[in-house]
Amino acid sequence: MAESWQSPVVHNVAGALAVQARQHPEQPAMHYPVGVRQGCIEYLSCSYRELDELSDNWARGLQDAGIGRGARTALMVPPGLDFFAVFFALFKVGAVPVLIDPGIGLKPLRACLNEASPEAFIGITRAQLARVLLRWAPDSINKTITIGPRLGWGGHTSRQIVAAGSKSGGSVLEATRPDDTAAILFTSGSTGIPKGVVYRHRHFTAQVDMLRQAFGIEPGDINLPTFPPFALFDPALGMTSVIPYMDPTRPARARPELLAQAIERFGVTTIFGSPALLRVLGDYAQRESRTFTTVKRVISAGAAVPIDVIRKLERALPDDTPLFTPYGATECLPVSNLSSQDITPELEQAMNSGAGICVGQPVPPNRVGVISISDQAEPYLDDSLLFPPGETGEIVVHGPTTTDQYWRRDEQTRLAKTTDLEGVTWHRMGDVGYIDDAGRLWYCGRKSQRVILAEETLFTDQLEAVFNTHPEVRRTALVGVQRSGRTQAVLCVELLEKRGKADRERIRGDLLAIALGNPRTQRIENILFHPAFPVDIRHNAKIGREKLAAWARGRLP
Repeated sequence: MAESWQSPVVHNVAGALAVQARQHPEQPAMHYPVGVRQGCIEYLSCSYRELDELSDNWARGLQDAGIGRGARTALMVPPGLDFFAVFFALFKVGAVPVLIDPGIGLKPLRACLNEASPEAFIGITRAQLARVLLRWAPDSINKTITIGPRLGWGGHTSRQIVAAGSKSGGSVLEATRPDDTAAILFTSGSTGIPKGVVYRHRHFTAQVDMLRQAFGIEPGDINLPTFPPFALFDPALGMTSVIPYMDPTRPARARPELLAQAIERFGVTTIFGSPALLRVLGDYAQRESRTFTTVKRVISAGAAVPIDVIRKLERALPDDTPLFTPYGATECLPVSNLSSQDITPELEQAMNSGAGICVGQPVPPNRVGVISISDQAEPYLDDSLLFPPGETGEIVVHGPTTTDQYWRRDEQTRLAKTTDLEGVTWHRMGDVGYIDDAGRLWYCGRKSQRVILAEETLFTDQLEAVFNTHPEVRRTALVGVQRSGRTQAVLCVELLEKRGKADRERIRGDLLAIALGNPRTQRIENILFHPAFPVDIRHNAKIGREKLAAWARGRLP
């Protein structure tokens, strides 16, 4: 019987690394890129034994430096061996990693760090330099560790930490409890302010079980995680990580030929990527007639995955390979899951006709419901407030991965959380949708981006799917613009290719005809062409409709 990394005493996913190191010491934990030579990626590999030993050295070194249980520690290290060794070391000593997407911009990044008030900061030289020059959390940070050259700001270097930790032996694993704070993960802020989501150790352990169940992951699988945090689950799932050669903050700009190299070289069985990255990879596979014969599953998250992206990538995969499109958020993941194998022609037609985006059945043991749309707090939730199937409202969810608070943001916590009569916390997703008679969840758009007209309320993703079927359209975005005391529904359009004025007018006519032909879209009054939509920095897939609305306001006649 395989050794379990969980126990009644210890709830800590870092324990999975030690178990893998004992059971499969020479199995590669990760392959990571170190450069490109003559168009080919150069990789180094690290076994589970080596990664566990390195993280133990880091852990003992952190303890010697005074970074231990409960110490909030900002981590700004790019994906690679150092990132994973340090992350697992922080878990092993019971510290609390603070992860902030560096792509959110310097001003929001500074605000997030000041809000998190970490006492330690581990980062590469460039990150440490920015910390010093831009005064990131100067009142709280009192311990620093630099990976790379240290330029006079004191603290320790990574070499000093590892050397100190290597002087003694033995594994390190704090007996953290289920409700202990495990990490603070900041949202991207793509549809609001960035907020620090408080993860407890029970959330991470539950996610491992739910991910394994939802996607059929097996020990020995080889994962290409183009969103690095997803790879942190790999040891608990018995997987090998292949770190892609790309900028993880710009997945839409990834070089698909290098991704294909990694897939084929290491026999990748699982690909995890945003819809933007899968579009790039699917276009490349179609253009070059490539087939990824070893892939057993593809998982995409971060935004709704367009049907055309799913179908295009399917053609590059072995027959019956599922492409999973799970629904969730940093605050609760996964919520529901849909396989491409479940997208029947009837379901596809419904999505393309404005029914919304089907995101599948709730992942057990989640309980998902729909309540009335409100921008106010809902302190209490009872079953009488839950809508019957078919009625549209705000999606709420409760399950073992449902987080219960934001770090030091009581007002945002109050708005996003509600409690049922049994004292159970539900998360308000901030999304609008409904549950159909088959128990499937349908996503219609972000609550904050709904367009409220005098006659009715329109939901973005529900309507946009109708127009996205046009063969010359890359994507569309519904926005509301205030003009002459009322809200107008405006459709912004990004084309697949740059077009002249005559072609744009032809396409405008096509889209207006589509609008008039569907009762859901007849309120569209104006169509504006935009060269390239603003998107979120994490997945390059969520459209910045708030920015588009401001842009559209200045261009309406």
